[in-house]
Amino acid sequence: MTTVDTVISHRLTAHQRKAIVAGAVGNTVEWVDWAVYATFAPVFAGQFFAGGSETTALLSTLAVFAVGFVMRPIGGAVLGAYADRRGRKKGLTLTISLMAGASILIALTPTYAQIGVLAPIVLLLARLVQGFSAGGEFGSSSAFLIESAAPGRRAFAGSWQQVSVGLGSLLAALMGTILNSTLSDADLRGWGWRLAFGLAGLLGLVGLWLRVSVHETEAFTKIAAKPRRNPLVAMLRDHPGAALRVAGVTIAGTLIYYVWVSYMPAYAHLATGIPLKTALLANTLAMVVFIALLPFGGLLSDRLGRRPTMTMFAGGFVVFAWPAFHFLGNSFWSVFVIELIGLVLIVGYSANCAVIMAEQFPPEVRTTGIGLPYALAVAIFGGTAPYVTTWLNANHLGNLVWIYVAVAALIGVAVYLTMPETKGKEL
Repeated sequence: MTTVDTVISHRLTAHQRKAIVAGAVGNTVEWVDWAVYATFAPVFAGQFFAGGSETTALLSTLAVFAVGFVMRPIGGAVLGAYADRRGRKKGLTLTISLMAGASILIALTPTYAQIGVLAPIVLLLARLVQGFSAGGEFGSSSAFLIESAAPGRRAFAGSWQQVSVGLGSLLAALMGTILNSTLSDADLRGWGWRLAFGLAGLLGLVGLWLRVSVHETEAFTKIAAKPRRNPLVAMLRDHPGAALRVAGVTIAGTLIYYVWVSYMPAYAHLATGIPLKTALLANTLAMVVFIALLPFGGLLSDRLGRRPTMTMFAGGFVVFAWPAFHFLGNSFWSVFVIELIGLVLIVGYSANCAVIMAEQFPPEVRTTGIGLPYALAVAIFGGTAPYVTTWLNANHLGNLVWIYVAVAALIGVAVYLTMPETKGKEL
């Protein structure tokens, strides 16, 4: 390959940049819809369940939230197969339509006082649809972004999948802050939360318009007319090792991410006495830095390779897990520095995960191959991380959480050092 060819292979064309922007923006609004539920759950909990304590209503609402995770592997399999058969563009328009439609349905659903038991049933069905959509979104958006990139910029393009997830969560949190600050408690509980779901649904329509406006990827177009077997069957039969590798790649990343982002602020509050709002502020600011660094992590992966950057993430946590929990103090700066160091290390995983998974499979099974194993690993290891850490704390074993993190990191080191390097692999 000549020097000129190398330069061109690393340069994004105007068409590729448009595709990446459309994919990232659409994914952002998709995750606003997903995250707004958790943001406003304490507000609307009493609207959907029979009269009783606020705690009981909130627990019921959070149980519905958890059920959404059960649907993610199903969505990864069904919607992944759809995107492998019909195209990334059609898969992405379907996932965002389902997510936005479910948000609008929640916004319009009458309360328990108005329609009785139908209220929680509709809420449950809407959340099942959102979980189904979220399961298909990761595989479809990852395949679309990677296939839309120049060969030498695939990790950079894939990093925007995780940038958009983080931005979606931050926008949902910002929406919650603004509405909590500007509305009275009565208005927030009466109609403010409905406004949040309605806005999230309308943002989804903007994402839908963006996704309709882009072209199908060249990788899918090349195979569209070829006769193919069921993508799910083909992936499981012909690429079981790659599917297991996707799950293995995900274990350390999803578990440590959930511990650092979801658990660390509460742990700092309980362990050191720091006000929860101060710990959450430190977490939020560290997340802003993390999101800003993700594209640079992708560029580093495109230069050095997938294995070294992933191994730096996992190896870093093997070393950092004990000091992080041992030296955590009750000041803003202590929590912020520990959150920031951890999230900088996690950049090595989050900037890489989409590209590594996409590079494991040929285009005819790529979306299914990414979506199903990833969703299963997230549900089993990421979804249980808050429960495990809470159980350890409740049983006065909070000082062992660092071992939980370190073991996950060691598993990551083993997986990343033994996986094949896919940088430069032909898609």
